[in-house]
Amino acid sequence: MSEPTNTQLGIGDFGCTHYRRRCKIVAPCCNEVFGCRHCHNETKNNEEINVVDPHDIPRHEIKKIICSSCDTEQDVQQYCINCGVCMGKYFCGICKFFDDDISKQQYHCDECGICRTGGKDNFFHCKICGCCYSKVIKDGHHCVERAMHHNCPICFEYLFDTLREITVLPCGHTIHFECVKEMEQHHRYSCPVCSKSICDMSSVWKNLDQVISTTPMPITYKNKMYLYETRCGYCAMIVV
Repeated sequence: MSEPTNTQLGIGDFGCTHYRRRCKIVAPCCNEVFGCRHCHNETKNNEEINVVDPHDIPRHEIKKIICSSCDTEQDVQQYCINCGVCMGKYFCGICKFFDDDISKQQYHCDECGICRTGGKDNFFHCKICGCCYSKVIKDGHHCVERAMHHNCPICFEYLFDTLREITVLPCGHTIHFECVKEMEQHHRYSCPVCSKSICDMSSVWKNLDQVISTTPMPITYKNKMYLYETRCGYCAMIVV
């Protein structure tokens, strides 16, 4: 068997719970070494809980990395300046991001300003929503300005760069997919932001209409009419 080349070294058990890579980062804020920025953020925010101003690393500010193969500290780059090992098959010099698992189909979105997964050909960037969405909903999604630039309304994790799967509700608001499933387990079928239905409720409304039609009107309200004004959730038109 031939000897491995420099670029094949370190393919063993390197990386962290978030990414497969052959380098560690030096946090610019505290000068400590971590497997990735998520490792730093989780560690520091568990030590000092501050919801208003969390101790997070802006990915673009990472300047130094340490090779996991030879422990050489160096500027951010894909190949080690000392042993030549490849830090990660996918590398983004803008986000200072490395990952060996290219099955995620990572790509950098210039408009989002960060790397995303799923394959560039499968996504489009909506300028109004300010984020990348699947092309499956390109012609049918309801735009909400900066839709993912806020916290999940259920778990309160910031959505724009979350690692968890996100779904776009019919109303245009965004939420973690698993949070939607949790809502459904508790029989909650309305958007927690605007209260619009998150699924087709026509069968439910039909059943309610049948119940109402077969329920006798109380004598107190019989032969009386009450008018209420309601605003349409989409166009704000008043409906009596």
